[in-house]
Amino acid sequence: MNKGLLGAASVAGLSAAILVGFTMTASAAETKIITIDGSSTVFPISEAVAEEYQAANPNVRVTVGISGTGGGFKKFCRGEIDISDASRPITGSEMTACKAAGVDYVELAVAFDALTVVINPANTFAETLTVAQLKTMWEPAAEGKVTMWNQIDPSFPAEPLKLFGPGTDSGTFDYFTEAVNGKSKASRADYTASEDDNTLVQGVAQEKGGIGYFGLAYYAANADKLKAVKIDGGKGGVSPSKETVIDGTYNPLSRPIFIYVNAASLDKPEVRGYVDFYLDNAAKLSEEVGYIRLPAEAYSAGKEHVANKRVGTVFGGKNEVGV
Repeated sequence: MNKGLLGAASVAGLSAAILVGFTMTASAAETKIITIDGSSTVFPISEAVAEEYQAANPNVRVTVGISGTGGGFKKFCRGEIDISDASRPITGSEMTACKAAGVDYVELAVAFDALTVVINPANTFAETLTVAQLKTMWEPAAEGKVTMWNQIDPSFPAEPLKLFGPGTDSGTFDYFTEAVNGKSKASRADYTASEDDNTLVQGVAQEKGGIGYFGLAYYAANADKLKAVKIDGGKGGVSPSKETVIDGTYNPLSRPIFIYVNAASLDKPEVRGYVDFYLDNAAKLSEEVGYIRLPAEAYSAGKEHVANKRVGTVFGGKNEVGV
């Protein structure tokens, strides 16, 4: 081959390689990343929003982790993530941690949840449970002592009681223990714990004497494997559903669920765009994954809070039951 042509070809090839490399680098640099972590309960909504937002915004990548509400707030209050998913309001100690790190936040309710107690489908005797019976099996004093179903109610069979529940970093754990045992985080420790609700689903589904609790969406996605328990809060057994949450009869296990947005992150167009998209689509997507939409005015108020960067919490650092 002519050396001149070979040289020209080499230069052209090198130039093309440099151009491709530059283009790839520029493309990578243009990718914006939004980081979210926290509640496994809120995860299905945030993930659904992320998928649709990324489809409309191909230069944005949204990562959604599951480290539990408490785990998410630890990262959030260190300034490590843009958004924290939470199945309960921020606590006083978390507020203090955020303040110490200079992290301001906008609190946004995104849906209602019916915290759902589930049993194995083969269980025909515990289809309705009172709050007192739940306390008998889950309170700290039950640890190592209450191990059989007939200890919950003498009419129940003498079968092993197998407990499955969220870990101590979970907001669902905090809410359930407050609502049932009367004090947040007050629980027996001798149960199968996981921050991954799918692990709890599998555990109850495989154990005839199994019982556990988690967000309504995970029951809705696995209703063929589990049975939802009717909860008697003093006025007879009530099933978890959209209707019973809205009319207030599913008490005390109905609750709002949240996202917390780092106020500084709202200055990033991709984060602001994601949050606006979230509030515009939360009603539809929350129901698609198995939760209950908020009233339209709640989402409108949320958008105003974002636009005005209204920081702080309306809950005062307390985990209020039945709000």
